[in-house]
Amino acid sequence: MITTSASSMILTASAEPAGGVAGWAADVMGTIGAPGAGLTNLVDTVLPFVPSEVILPIAGFAAGQGRFSLPAVIIWTTLGSIVGSWIVYAAGALLGRDRTRALAARVPFVSPHEIDRAEAWFERHGRTAVLLARMVPVVRSLISVPAGIQRMSLTAFTAMTALGSLVWNTAFVVLGYWLGDNWQLVEEYGGWVSKAVVAVAVLAVARWFLVRLRRRPSARHRG
Repeated sequence: MITTSASSMILTASAEPAGGVAGWAADVMGTIGAPGAGLTNLVDTVLPFVPSEVILPIAGFAAGQGRFSLPAVIIWTTLGSIVGSWIVYAAGALLGRDRTRALAARVPFVSPHEIDRAEAWFERHGRTAVLLARMVPVVRSLISVPAGIQRMSLTAFTAMTALGSLVWNTAFVVLGYWLGDNWQLVEEYGGWVSKAVVAVAVLAVARWFLVRLRRRPSARHRG
């Protein structure tokens, strides 16, 4: 077990002392050890604005300093991902299909037919979607919502979440472990990836609305 005073030592060998999310993650890991890496990753899974690209390299760096073992970090962070995904899955299950359809019906340009198509797509590709989404920033947290709404098999959901999270977590933890004092490089480039994913999502939504705006006059003309 690492004491609180030792938490500040986790990042003392790095170029700069950590603050914000990085400092919080270091404090949690410094207080309760490897399970702290799992706890911080659980929070990341529930709240997509807490970046695992920051948390995981710190855990790997601490393991490289001998604070705790590398396998323990990978196991605990993956468990954190699974438990966090269960929480978001439960939120989606509580929301349910009926409430989702009612909310979606209030969104401009969204038709019941499109909702049906989205549900049918997830029923066909849900397992693959959950697996791949675990390795995509931001989306890795949000994918649990439609899985819960669709009441996807919890066994299949957990298996795909565990596999995808294991790959993602291992990659970032090992990078932090190998880079040592330069672990911030993972945060820097991982942050660019996250921003790129968000930008693509915004462009996709904007294109979707533009297409429907163009269709509305033609639909009125035909009417």
